[in-house]
Formats: sequence, structure tokens, C-alpha cells
Amino acid sequence: MRSVIFAALLGAACAASAQLYRWTDEAGRVYVTDTPPPASVRGVQKLPAAPAAGEATDTASLPYAVRLAAKDSPVTLYSAPDCEPCSAARNLLNARGVPFREVHVVNESQQEELKKAVGALAVPSMTVGDSVQKGFEEGAYHSLLDVAGYPKTGEAPARSQGEPKPAPVPAVAATGEAQPKPAEEAQAGESGPYAPGSTATGRRTRK
Repeated sequence: MRSVIFAALLGAACAASAQLYRWTDEAGRVYVTDTPPPASVRGVQKLPAAPAAGEATDTASLPYAVRLAAKDSPVTLYSAPDCEPCSAARNLLNARGVPFREVHVVNESQQEELKKAVGALAVPSMTVGDSVQKGFEEGAYHSLLDVAGYPKTGEAPARSQGEPKPAPVPAVAATGEAQPKPAEEAQAGESGPYAPGSTATGRRTRK
């Protein structure tokens, strides 16, 4: 088993954000440092900067393995309202502790995003980095997450991300010509001296 050596400096250096580097030496030992590795080292990975003390970040409290996987292979779930397979997909991601972005496909722009991402209007669909899974199949979801390096179920704290709330439906503007008011309708429909409102109403003309 490879050992991981954390060589980040303590003290004052931890008070500010620092770029982290992950690299492996010739003996197979893995290092995570806040200083660049020797020039002869290959396969160096730049990790997310270490958050400063007290700095509020969305991923600061997540396990390191989850943060690393989310950085390299972010997860997006495409779903629809009242969709049982979509709920099953969401529950799987939450149980496994995977942070994800969820898009409720309810309008034309979201449909276009879905088609561009997965090549079809199919929900639920999930993207993990560049990988795509159309429909919900538990084994396929776990396989994609395994390849991306996300911890298995039970190895990371479960999440409770809920279904997106539906956007308020804007009022539909009336089209066509404005409808006449009742009084205007009466005037438009009837005319002459005996029309409603005429001063001649109820009078008799003398000869």
C-alpha cells in the first residue's frame, strides 16, 4: 500500500491559502506538499488550494478524497419533477456522499443543456466528468463513481441534498387586442337614440 506523506508547513503558513502539490517519488511514496516538488518529478498534480483558517468554502468540510474526485470529475444529475428513477439516482448520490449539481429539465434551455451533455432527452441522466450514464442503473452509477475516485458508500458522510424546488411560473401576458369593458361592449353593440345611456330613452317624440 502506498503511503501518503503530508508535508504542508504548519504555523503561520497555514494562516493563508496555499497551492498544494501531489507527487510520487522513485520509491513509490506519495507526497502532498505546499511547495513545488523537485524538477525531476513527473506526474505532478496541482490540488485545490488549502482554505485559510475560518474561510467559508462549500467543500472545505468534505473528506479529502471527495474533494479531489469532485474537482477532477464533477457530477451533474439531470432530472425531472415527479420522476421515481430520478429520486433513486439522487438517493444513491446522497448515500454515497457525492456532492452534485442537479438540473431539473423543465424548459427549453435546460433541454438544450441536457441534449448537449448526454446526446438525448433522457432523464435521469448523470455526467461524471466526461463520462455519461443515461437512465438509472445502480451498478452503472457506482461503476462511474468508482472510476472517478469517489469513496464507496459508507466511507464518506452521507448527504441530504433535496430535489430542486420548481421555479415560479411567470404570469402569461394576454395576447391580442384588449377586451372592451362592459359599458364599451354595450355601446359598440347597440346604437341609436334608444340605446342604453341615450338621453332619448323613455321619451316620446311629439309631432
